Amino acid sequence: MSISLARTRAVYDLSEVQGALDRSKGRSPELEAFYERMLDTGADRFLTTPSSTDALSPLVEECPNFAEVLDDLTRYLALAHAGDAGFNVMPLLLLGDPGVGKTHFAKRLAKVMQTECELISMNALSAGFVITGSSASWKGAKCGKVAERLVRGHYANPLVVLDEVEKASGSTQSDPLAALYQLLEPETSRAFRDEFIDVEIDASQIFWVLTANSTEGIPTPLLNRMAVYEVPVPTREQAAGIAQRIYAGLLRELKLTKFAPRLEGSALDKLAGISPRDLRKTLLDGLGYAVSAGRGEVSADDMHLKPSPGKSRIGF
Repeated sequence: MSISLARTRAVYDLSEVQGALDRSKGRSPELEAFYERMLDTGADRFLTTPSSTDALSPLVEECPNFAEVLDDLTRYLALAHAGDAGFNVMPLLLLGDPGVGKTHFAKRLAKVMQTECELISMNALSAGFVITGSSASWKGAKCGKVAERLVRGHYANPLVVLDEVEKASGSTQSDPLAALYQLLEPETSRAFRDEFIDVEIDASQIFWVLTANSTEGIPTPLLNRMAVYEVPVPTREQAAGIAQRIYAGLLRELKLTKFAPRLEGSALDKLAGISPRDLRKTLLDGLGYAVSAGRGEVSADDMHLKPSPGKSRIGF
């Protein structure tokens, strides 16, 4: 079992929050309540670092097509242990076809780091206030996802996933990517100001993971702030290993103790064209067909493949 080393870090200044609360009296009950929450919870949040590079080993097996990313993260984690600065790396941009497991990898990485995960879907996102908050003078104003996670959460280094970042859209007045120029830079992110609360927040320890199908639509200055990785489709061998692990997990989850512990070769062959995203449902359906037929093993005939309309299957 992996454990994480934890220290604490202040993510805002309590005296600044108190001053902002005093100035906000009578302006906005929601804003006052938010400041009071900040004071009640205090400014310190946990800052976690996996205690060993072995913590990443489960991901090597679960997500074998992310080998390049994991090799780098292993070295960066070793550097964190060699020094005393914590596990903080450049924002990651994971590029790859839909279904290769980018979002799943990010969520599993948060668990390995034993921190919280905030998923922000950038698909059709047209306003930056989702990330940065909106002015307290606006009707229905509220803080953005970044400040809310740092204030309401328990960690100074949550993992924030910006999913399908290339699909964000906006105007010059409301660019959903504009805030990232500050947030993805360690120096400027230490004094991030959410528009709703207008108090400096230290967002420099956030572990950023961005996903995209391509770099088209992502401004070059943002690309320069990230470590970019091309995530390949799993090889046939890797796909078989992923399928076996998901299958074994389903047997444990459903307590199917009388089922064959491994998939047979013909069943694996039929799964070779299924993306990691869709494997769990396909296997779950396969188990259902096998149970209905009164069998204790899943055969190739139990794999009823249903390609999504307009999408081709991923081949290995």
